[in-house]
Amino acid sequence: MLKGKNIILGVTGSISAYKATEIVKMLRQEGATVYPLMTKNACKFITPLTLQVASGNKVFIDMFEEPMSHIEIVQKSEVFLVAPATANVINKYSAGIADDFLTTALLAFRKPVVMAPAMNWRMYQSPQVQKSIEYLAKIGVTFVEPEKGLLACGEEGVGRLASINRIFEAVVSVLTEKDLQDENFLITAGPTREYIDPIRFITNKSSGKMGYALAKVAKRRGAKVTLISGPTKIDQPDVDRFIQVETTEEMLKEVMKNINSATTLLMSAAPLDFSPVKSFKKKIEKLSISSIPLKLCPDILKEVSRLNKRPFTVGFAAESGLNEERAMLKFKEKSLSMIVLNDIMQKDRGMNADTNEVVIIYKKGKRIFKEKIPLLPKEEIANIILSKIKEIKLGR
Repeated sequence: MLKGKNIILGVTGSISAYKATEIVKMLRQEGATVYPLMTKNACKFITPLTLQVASGNKVFIDMFEEPMSHIEIVQKSEVFLVAPATANVINKYSAGIADDFLTTALLAFRKPVVMAPAMNWRMYQSPQVQKSIEYLAKIGVTFVEPEKGLLACGEEGVGRLASINRIFEAVVSVLTEKDLQDENFLITAGPTREYIDPIRFITNKSSGKMGYALAKVAKRRGAKVTLISGPTKIDQPDVDRFIQVETTEEMLKEVMKNINSATTLLMSAAPLDFSPVKSFKKKIEKLSISSIPLKLCPDILKEVSRLNKRPFTVGFAAESGLNEERAMLKFKEKSLSMIVLNDIMQKDRGMNADTNEVVIIYKKGKRIFKEKIPLLPKEEIANIILSKIKEIKLGR
């Protein structure tokens, strides 16, 4: 994802400076070269040697050790990430103060800057810091907002450094071409649950990974994204709107509520086909029931197909094997613009896996086309699907 990219990592004097090594590790795993810069106060929380070993590069601290290095390092880098970013450095950068290596390099940098603040909640909410953040955001700096939780001082509030995944995502996002800015994606993800009684339910093995990958990649590429998600174990992605549902009926309701504002609907969820005929209000005694009669759940895509006006609609077919015949049947029956077929029978792909192999079936004019995509990480599959949607809509 970041292969061949040079990234400056500025580390400032915060207790969360120790997390910088994890940031370096994640960036390097994705192919980036990381150049660490530290303030003198940062060295009180983490040693330069630690970051040197983690990054494989020299750590710059002293402005006068190599007098022109602050210019040389910014010229060869694509992103300047400051994580953690203290109130001191944020305010200095906003005011144009350059009194050490890190702030001098920041002022000389002319490409995307990402800052992840970390401080006490009172400092973060102070008018001075908020004024600086507002100004810097206006001139193009990307901020990864801190999280709420227990702080180093023992108080609780907004000020904890954002998760490593969120910081990483911000870096990837600023390097991604915003070619989907005109799109408003409505994406469904994950399984649904149908309750037998207050503590028992039926569900399926869907993890939501494909839908979350689509939402993440679409947002990276500049689209507005609404994600409707069934129960998953995945962290909530940074999207414009996140809607949590449990049942197929709830998912249908939210799809219909949001569909009119969408330019594209991606039904990557795996809503249940069956639900108990009766849901008991109290826990059932295990010896009091011998069978559970089932009824059909609403078919969300079928309901969408009945609309007079609907967006570009993409269905997903999870089949036992790459059964193109069944996928084609769904494609035609539900008047889809595209269907993505995947195999649920193999452990290294489909439900619960991080990779997938799919067949994309789509219509251009009156002709139907099929493209087989080999086994790839789901984020790469998501990029291919989104690019195909763009291609079809542009009539290429």
